[in-house]
Amino acid sequence: MTEILDAAVGVREAARSAVAGTAGLDAVLAALSGVMEYDHASLARWDPQRGCHTTLAGSYPDDATAYIETRLHRDPVFPVLRSPARGGLWLGDVPGRLLAASPGFREVLRPLGVEDGVAQCLFAVDGRYVGMLNVSTRRPRCAPEPARAVVTLLSEALAAAVAPHAGPRPEEAAAVGPGAAGPGAATRPGGLSPRELQVLAELTAGRTNREIAERLYVTPRTVGTHIEHILAKLDLPNRAAAAARAAAWGIGCPR
Repeated sequence: MTEILDAAVGVREAARSAVAGTAGLDAVLAALSGVMEYDHASLARWDPQRGCHTTLAGSYPDDATAYIETRLHRDPVFPVLRSPARGGLWLGDVPGRLLAASPGFREVLRPLGVEDGVAQCLFAVDGRYVGMLNVSTRRPRCAPEPARAVVTLLSEALAAAVAPHAGPRPEEAAAVGPGAAGPGAATRPGGLSPRELQVLAELTAGRTNREIAERLYVTPRTVGTHIEHILAKLDLPNRAAAAARAAAWGIGCPR
């Protein structure tokens, strides 16, 4: 346990150096190997304008890197792992029905012989999705249980390293209105909860409540409730106005 915690401190320091420009992200991944052994790992930044990921550092083969960059955000597994409410999604925890439906598992991970690993989505302090960490192992290497918690705890430092300028924007801070409450609410646009921000992002793609529900694995009624809360907190008349506000804030949803 002590060794993993010491390694985690090393990852955090490497991430801080990357933010400061005194080290690269390769050093972050090298430090991460002290938290858990792996065969392949990568850090990628999400580009909402281009609608794809850009790999900043990594050791995956070219075809796997291409999948992460251009297709992973369309994989059926992605809406599950992208939820701000969860930590990283470990391969062994993915339901069999999702793996069966996942081109990423069938076409990329399985041919590589990957048997375990984690995908950790990274979010800025204002709730925006900024990128992800992918880690894979080819042979059974049970990551120590503390490593699972450590990877999640490191996500904020990794997000800052991947998108160092992704902190709250002045207009977002000013947008906090009625309904903002709870720890961290002032750092999120409009005081929206992480789940409300996720639903708001889905609205920018013009999806119906049912389509959003299927992507987030909730009921359409739950989505409707989230939208009601979003409109009330942002003092907006309809979902189209909410989508426009999200676009103005730079909040988008992978299609």
